[in-house]
Amino acid sequence: MRGWIKFLLLLVYLASFHAYYRERIEALGIGVPLVLYLGVFAVLAVALLLAAFTRPGWLRWGLALAFTISAIFLDTYDRITDSYLTYSAFVSMVYAGGFVQEALQQYHYAITLAAARALLLLLGIGLRPGPTPKLPRLLPPLAPALALLALVAILFVRAGEGARGLPVMYTPLAYLSLFTYETLQDHVGPRQPVTLAQSGRPMARDIVLLIDESISGNYLDLNTPAGVPSHLAQAQPGVQIVNFGYAASIANCSADTNVTLRYGGTRADYLRINSTLPSIWQYAKRAGLETVYIDGQRTGGNLQNLMTETEKRDIDQFIQFDDTPVVQRDMAALDRLVALLKDAKPHLIVVNKVGAHFPVHDKYPDDFLKYQPALPRGHYVDIADTGTRDGFDGRPQDWVLYRNAYQNTVLWSVGEFFRRLFAEADLSQAVVLYTSDHGQDLHERGNPGLNTHCDSDPVPEEGLVPLVVIQGQGLRTLDWEGNLAVNRNASSHYNLFPTMLKLMGYDDKAVSALYGQSLDMPTNDPFTFNVRFNARLGAKPDFRHIDLGQVVTPASVLAGQPMPVGKAD
Repeated sequence: MRGWIKFLLLLVYLASFHAYYRERIEALGIGVPLVLYLGVFAVLAVALLLAAFTRPGWLRWGLALAFTISAIFLDTYDRITDSYLTYSAFVSMVYAGGFVQEALQQYHYAITLAAARALLLLLGIGLRPGPTPKLPRLLPPLAPALALLALVAILFVRAGEGARGLPVMYTPLAYLSLFTYETLQDHVGPRQPVTLAQSGRPMARDIVLLIDESISGNYLDLNTPAGVPSHLAQAQPGVQIVNFGYAASIANCSADTNVTLRYGGTRADYLRINSTLPSIWQYAKRAGLETVYIDGQRTGGNLQNLMTETEKRDIDQFIQFDDTPVVQRDMAALDRLVALLKDAKPHLIVVNKVGAHFPVHDKYPDDFLKYQPALPRGHYVDIADTGTRDGFDGRPQDWVLYRNAYQNTVLWSVGEFFRRLFAEADLSQAVVLYTSDHGQDLHERGNPGLNTHCDSDPVPEEGLVPLVVIQGQGLRTLDWEGNLAVNRNASSHYNLFPTMLKLMGYDDKAVSALYGQSLDMPTNDPFTFNVRFNARLGAKPDFRHIDLGQVVTPASVLAGQPMPVGKAD
């Protein structure tokens, strides 16, 4: 009787994903691929049933726990993103593993639902089987291991593809096996020293890379009249502001973009460059600049965005704000930036802002509650970039509240930030390059899901960021205006690293040959962002072109219709 109960529990669990299987079957259509898919599915399902008849209790429960955790992982990802977990997305999540505790807090509702369903799987495998058919003693525990190995082999041959539509409990385990193999085999060579020649001294005393968090280019008044006031769209005394309009981000996940901004990877060669060539800190120190990293997101010396202790050794001042409330950290970063700009020392300063990463409920003071109705406040005061989603189900009315809270956050973290910067900072000897790590999917089209970025099949707004150059009015650096007509709404993050190197005095031709075009040149950018940054096992990066004619702006959301934003004349 116990055997039939276990069989029924597993059958019900597998059947609960019928829509997942149907989608895959419909995509394959009638033919040989469907036959192969059904064959692999049958092998994995039978191996799962055999695992339930493993005799040693410790081994049976061990298998049950491994499969259950794996199934919850994939089920939760699907509930949050409404998209399939690719191998590239899995690798990105592994790299963000330092924030697993925050993720558990943020998505506990989705995790709870996935765990409730996975309880059928846990009990179906883990319960004592009772009398069983006569099977070779080693077959039940070996069957799932061999089935997993077969799936890993398929994924290896197909560059990480091939698990879509198969029993969910196998996929994350197979991805983890592949990732472990790659990690053990991966060796791209040692980090190289600076070899580029310098043609002159740094063009500015202070060079600042200001990286905002989750600021979408289509929500600022820089690019659309209905956008949130940024204080960047109007002339400011004593400074030159050059708006490059919309720009394409490197990727739609923070770590991928940030590590590439620090190492200068190009579209064609980012994996090698990011792993082996000098960091922006090394270049700055060779140019005689003090290196400063201001991190508003993490505390306690914790590193993020793939920064290592080795990289950190090239940073002269590593600044975090352990005792500062999250809502005030961008302003604390501003205060430190203002002080550095006044101390008469030459610096390279990289600022990683708190910006508008979810949850956006409490990332602005009460005085900035301009866009209403907004998300309820008071529950996420101490949370920088995660939080529970209780009461937020991703319904259209939920996203209305979210977008309003987001705009209030942008009004504070961008608008007020720059208002204070222009009022307090000495920018006479500084060049500030301002952008965001990625844009946002604020579900303006009514698309399902709870996530705002890192989708494997994203909307274009996830890769759409602002790009602005700010410098002292009389400072003679690069000719920002010379090619602005062709570069506006047509450049990307990939143009920033060569721009910074040229500002540091490195040779123009050498920089361009290695890292591509800087912002003073025609950038000739394809205007794409990478949604398969962790291209593995021979897979190719997946660069998505941003069609500005399809971008949604706040005004079009209110009007209920798309508002194309084409290139500048």
